[in-house]
Amino acid sequence: MKKLLALVLAMTMALSLAACGGSEETTTDEGTEKVKIGILQQLEHASLDEAREGFVQALADNGYVDGENMVLDYQNAQSDQSNLQTMADRLVNNENDLILAIATGAAQTLAAKTQDIPVLITAVTDPVDAGVVNSMENPGTNVSGTSDASPMKEQLELLLKLKENITTVGLLYTSSEDNSVLQINQVKAILDEMQVAYVEQTVTNSNDVQQAVQSLVTKCDGIYIPTDNVLASSMALVADITWPAGVPVVTGAESMVTDGGLATLGLSYYNLGYQTGEMAVRVLNGEDISTMPVETQNEYNYVVNNDAVKAMTGITIPRELEQYVQ
Repeated sequence: MKKLLALVLAMTMALSLAACGGSEETTTDEGTEKVKIGILQQLEHASLDEAREGFVQALADNGYVDGENMVLDYQNAQSDQSNLQTMADRLVNNENDLILAIATGAAQTLAAKTQDIPVLITAVTDPVDAGVVNSMENPGTNVSGTSDASPMKEQLELLLKLKENITTVGLLYTSSEDNSVLQINQVKAILDEMQVAYVEQTVTNSNDVQQAVQSLVTKCDGIYIPTDNVLASSMALVADITWPAGVPVVTGAESMVTDGGLATLGLSYYNLGYQTGEMAVRVLNGEDISTMPVETQNEYNYVVNNDAVKAMTGITIPRELEQYVQ
């Protein structure tokens, strides 16, 4: 009888300890519920990583710290559609208080999975075209966030300043990325207005990049790359070919210049993510996400890659841009 009683007491204590262990993961030391936030990132490269880091920092600056009063569940799909589906299901089923979707594929996947959990997006060029909001001014859904739309006309004007006698611009992008196709269509219209010829070269994944760039440098005088996920993760390959060829590359984002492009007037994805994090704080404080306009970044920065300048011949950095060489 004593042995049985001891066994029952031991089991009771074990269950009690297990219950306490589970509660420590979802409550603070004061016993209040921790905020649960999920992040679904489409793939890993500098721009998207910076957006995530900015988002998390904005939360921390507003008192939401992972492991203290917040549980952060970060999922990276590595550009695999099946991973996106599985990870989105996980984040929805775990009943997070809010989910961040980084890049268009992640945004579209999450928007299709839940109409109840607030979903903030970032690194999505046109959320309306992507089908995740009704309008930029009045989303009308459980989705809002920030757009990474770039000042494309100004970027193209920059490209034409970097090398004399550019008559043909090469447009390099991923054919399966909706964001990239949308941007390139806008770029074509701008180049038509500027009466500058262009040629296109598409890739389907990173394995195509080297051959695509080798082909493109023989057909153009300068290259424009939008905020494209595949190419953002392959800028070192682009540099290996364009630097020796003396073909300037202007990109849609700052980090793409740092990783191998020549120059841009681009947005900071860290700042964009931080801006999205500030929106998250407003949602957590009770603001209705369906009425929160999708925000854009109003300040853009010139960035010029000093290593590219040194490696390339025939490149002219305008005097007013010399301060941005780094």
